[in-house]
Amino acid sequence: MQLAAGMLLVATPALQDPNFVDTVVLLLDVTDEGVLGVVLNRPSQVLVADVLEPWSEVVNAPEVLFRGGPVGTDGALAVARLRDPGDPPVGWRQVAGLMGIVDLDTPTELIDGSLSAMRVFAGYAGWGAGQLEGEVEEGSWYVVGGEVSDAFRDDPAVLRRDVMRRQPGMLAWHLNRPVDPDLN
Repeated sequence: MQLAAGMLLVATPALQDPNFVDTVVLLLDVTDEGVLGVVLNRPSQVLVADVLEPWSEVVNAPEVLFRGGPVGTDGALAVARLRDPGDPPVGWRQVAGLMGIVDLDTPTELIDGSLSAMRVFAGYAGWGAGQLEGEVEEGSWYVVGGEVSDAFRDDPAVLRRDVMRRQPGMLAWHLNRPVDPDLN
């Protein structure tokens, strides 16, 4: 499947990098120079109110920072869903459909009421040109279609399972695949 913004990467059992074991990554930017995404199913214990207080009223439950990936962990980015597709606010950049990235330097009053959901990520996942394609070819990732609601789930602990269950054909069977099928 072709990589594109809005798609999901689901870690396969073969992926043993501790940064990505059992993760679901939302692709935010796919260019010739590389790919940027955020891990959707790794909430932290840090409240958004403790580090980005003005945004605490805007984010979805759980109202914590999510560990978006191992790169740039001292920074944050926000993924949001528009309420009205005809009225994008200042500081919002479309990723796919109603989903986009919010500039956290934008005053919250310019965003207020424009979003139906938002989540803040500390850090991101990044790959250089051709790197992610190589990881997909070696069997580290399943590349699947994403749904806007995937990024804003109340219980991200079951996101990986639910994403795999909705896949067509044999791919859904991989949900229960052991790391080493010979040991099964």
